[in-house]
Amino acid sequence: MTTAGDPGATPTADRALAPDLARGGMLLLIALANVHTYLYAQGAGVRAYPAELDALDRVVVLVQMLLVDGRAYPLFALLFGYGVTQLAWRRARAGLPAAAVEQLVRRRGLVMIGIGFLHGVLLFSGDIVGAYGLVAVALAVLLVSGSDRALLTTAGAGVVVGTLLSLLAGLPIPDEIADARSVAVPDPLGALAFRAFEWVTNGLLVQAIAVFGMVALGAWAGRRRLLDDPAAHRAVLARTAVTGIVVAVLLGLPFALAAAGIGPAQGTGLLVLGAGLHTLGGYAGGAGLAAAFGLLALRAAGPVAAALAACGRRSLSCYLAQSVAFVALLPAWTLGLGARAGVAEAALLAVGTWLVVLLVAAASERAGYRGPAETLLRRLTYGRPRR
Repeated sequence: MTTAGDPGATPTADRALAPDLARGGMLLLIALANVHTYLYAQGAGVRAYPAELDALDRVVVLVQMLLVDGRAYPLFALLFGYGVTQLAWRRARAGLPAAAVEQLVRRRGLVMIGIGFLHGVLLFSGDIVGAYGLVAVALAVLLVSGSDRALLTTAGAGVVVGTLLSLLAGLPIPDEIADARSVAVPDPLGALAFRAFEWVTNGLLVQAIAVFGMVALGAWAGRRRLLDDPAAHRAVLARTAVTGIVVAVLLGLPFALAAAGIGPAQGTGLLVLGAGLHTLGGYAGGAGLAAAFGLLALRAAGPVAAALAACGRRSLSCYLAQSVAFVALLPAWTLGLGARAGVAEAALLAVGTWLVVLLVAAASERAGYRGPAETLLRRLTYGRPRR
C-alpha cells in the first residue's frame, strides 16, 4: 500500500518535458537496436547482425552501429536513474524519510523484475526492464542517499566493468552457436524455455552489469535537474551533446566497419579492441543523446513534440508493444520472416512499428488514458490511489 504521506505518482501536468521527450525518441532507437536480433539463419556476424549483407544492409548496419547500437540502452539507463532521483526529490519535498523512499525504490524495482520476467520469457529475452529493476533493488540506498562522489565513482566503475565485459563481443562466434537462439526455434514451448534461459543469463544479469554505471550517472544528473530546466543548463547540455555523440561515432567506427563487413575479421585482436571502444563510446553517446533531447525540449512545440512526450509518458507500454509486433512476424515460432528479412527491411519494420506506437500514444494522451503497463507498475508500487 502507499506509504503514509507519500504523494504517489507524479501528475502529468507536473512532469518535466525533456525526460519524456527523450524517452519517446529513445524508443525509436531501441526498436532499431532490437529488431535485427530477431534475424536468424543468415550466418554469424558482429553484434548479432547477419554475416550475409547486401550494399544497403551494410549502410544501415554502419549507421546503426555508430548511432544506435550500444547507445540506446545507456540512454535508457541514464533516464531511469534520472527518474529515480525525480521520485526521491518529490518525496523528500513531501517530508518522507530517506529510508521510506529507499523502500519504495526497491519495491518498484521488484515489480520491474516481475514485468521484465514476463516480457523476457513470453516475448523478448533481451528485455532490459528486469535489469533496471535489479539495479534499483541493489543500489536503492546509493541512488537515494548516496553522495555525489559515490554516484560518480559508481558511474566510473560501471563504465570500466561494462567496457571490459564487452570485449567478449569481439570473439569469434560459430554459425551453429549464433543460430542456437530462441528466435530460431520453431516449437513455441521450446522457444519459451530457451528464452527463459537467455533472459536470466543475458537479459537480466549481463545487462544489469552493463548499465548500472549509467543509472548512477543519471541519478547524479537528476540531482542537478539538468533536464528539468534545460534552459538554465543550456551550455552544459550543448557541450555534453556534441562531445558525447562525436566520441560515440569516433570510438564506434572500427567495430561498426567490422559489423558492416568492411573491417577486421571476427576474432582478431583489432576486433576485440574495437568491441571495447564501441561500448566505451556508447556510454558517451548515451549521455550525449540525453543532452541533445534536453536541448530539443527548448524548441519542442506542435503535434510531433506532443506525440513524442506522450510516448515517453507511456514508455514501458510502448516498449512492450514493439516486442509484440516483432514477435508476431519474425521468430521461427511465429511467421518466421526473420530467416529471410534483410537488415534494412528489419529497420523499416522498426520505424513503422514505432510510428504506429507513437500515434497510439498520442491518441491515448488526448483521451486521457495512461499506458496499461504504467498503470500496473504504479498500482503495484504505490497501491490503490486514495479517493
